[in-house]
Parts: sequence; C-alpha cells; structure tokens
Amino acid sequence: MFRRAPSAPRVFHAPQVSRVCRALRACGARRAPPAPRAAHAPARGFTLVEVLVAMLMMAILATITWQGLDSILRARDGSKAALDRTARLATVVVQWEQDLQALYETQAVPALHFDGRTVRMTRRAEAGVTLVAWSLRSGLWQRWVGPTTTRLADLQESWVSSQGLLGNEPGHLTLAEGASEWQIYFHRGGAWTNAQSTGDAAAPAAPGGVRGVAVEALPTAVRLVVTLEGKTLTRDIALGPAGGG
Repeated sequence: MFRRAPSAPRVFHAPQVSRVCRALRACGARRAPPAPRAAHAPARGFTLVEVLVAMLMMAILATITWQGLDSILRARDGSKAALDRTARLATVVVQWEQDLQALYETQAVPALHFDGRTVRMTRRAEAGVTLVAWSLRSGLWQRWVGPTTTRLADLQESWVSSQGLLGNEPGHLTLAEGASEWQIYFHRGGAWTNAQSTGDAAAPAAPGGVRGVAVEALPTAVRLVVTLEGKTLTRDIALGPAGGG
C-alpha cells in the first residue's frame, strides 16, 4: 500500500496575516461591552410663580363660570316669575268679568257702584245673591265676598258693612300686589263716562234702601283701568242691553 506523504506546513504571507489580525480586532470590537451612559438629568418642576399664575387663571375661570351660571338662573327665575304673574293676572281678569256678567239688580242696593276706591256689585250666587267688593288699598288689589242671602235686609246690611272693610276680614283675597291706582268708566248713551258721575236713574228704590246711595240703571259696558307694577291694564266688559241680570 502506498502512504500519503505528509504535507508541508502552510506558510502565511504578510498580507494574509494582516487581514486575519484586522478580522480579530473587528470581532473583539463587536463583543466589547457598551460604554457606560451618562446619568439622566433630574426632571424640572414648576416654579412658584408658575403655580401662582395657574391658580390665578383657575380662579378667574371659576368666577366667569359662576357668573354665567348665576345669570342663567336669574333669567330662569325672572321668566318663571313673569309667567306666574301673567297667569295670575289673567285669572283675576276672568274673575272680574264673571262678577260683572253675573250682576243682579235688587233695587235695595245698587247693583254696581264705584266710590273711587271700592267697586261694589251684587251678583247671583248658587243659593241667592251676594255682595262682592273690589278695592285697592296700600298697593294691594283685593276682592271681598259677603255672605250669600235671599233677604234684602241682609243684603243691605252687607252693603253697609262693606264700607268699613280693612282688608283683613274673612272673605278677603289679595289678587295682585304693586297696584298704584285704578279707575272705572261706564258706557252710557254711546260714550264712556267716569263711574263716579251721576248716571241714569233706575226704578224707585225699595223701602229701607241704603241711605246716600242712589240706585242707577246698569251701564251697557264697564271699563277697568288699573296700574300694576308701573304697567297699565285696560279691559272693557260688555254687559248687554239689560246689564248682567
């Protein structure tokens, strides 16, 4: 058998040695641990001036928000109050009209009379006749209703008692506040006249009638002029050819 002759040792030339050295250095550079990083600088906080400015801005914003909310609430309350006043005034006017439409002439007392402060009227009720007095005193517009009766003497007594009303008796109801003045006009003969002027005489008064008060024929219409909270309300109510009776 033939044996393979040993090969001669490999000899590296200088250029090859140089390349090998560079490769080893590059490998060592890749495996070298990373250089230590510089420590991070501490986070910067707010200064006292910045905090005070922020607090001031928040206070201003809160004040503006509160003022806006307060304005909204005030406007809502004002609107609600105005609606309530309008609704109540409408109810009062309806009651005034109902009283006039229910006028009833007895010849014992005037069915409708105005003395400058109080309007007195006799009107039909479920169980007879009653005296109703509308008055304005101390800025209050009030309505008083007397007892219902079927006797002329009781009606005359109620009429006399109504002349001394103070506004706090049973049967009194405050209709509106802020009333400064009012006036009543009667429509007779195609013209409006002051209710305190002398009108047309009616039939002779019944015996024992109210002294000092003439019984007059009812007008064809009544005009109400009343000032409430600086605003004037005017309302005309037609009674018909024979009044409300």
